[in-house]
Amino acid sequence: MFDDDERLAMQEAHWLIEEFGAEAPLYAAMKAEKAIEQKDFGRCAHWKRILEILADSRPTKSAASKY
Repeated sequence: MFDDDERLAMQEAHWLIEEFGAEAPLYAAMKAEKAIEQKDFGRCAHWKRILEILADSRPTKSAASKY
């Protein structure tokens, strides 16, 4: 079972993919950086978790997809 924070992070990651496609990790990284600048480390951890989810959800490219 997921807790509410994990569920929210997963929802936001999926929304970012829908909105920004391949740019989703960049957007999440900018949000994490902004949170660090504001010394909001809880929010930074949230965005870092979203980055992890985005990295895990990336499809692997097969050799066939190159051609």
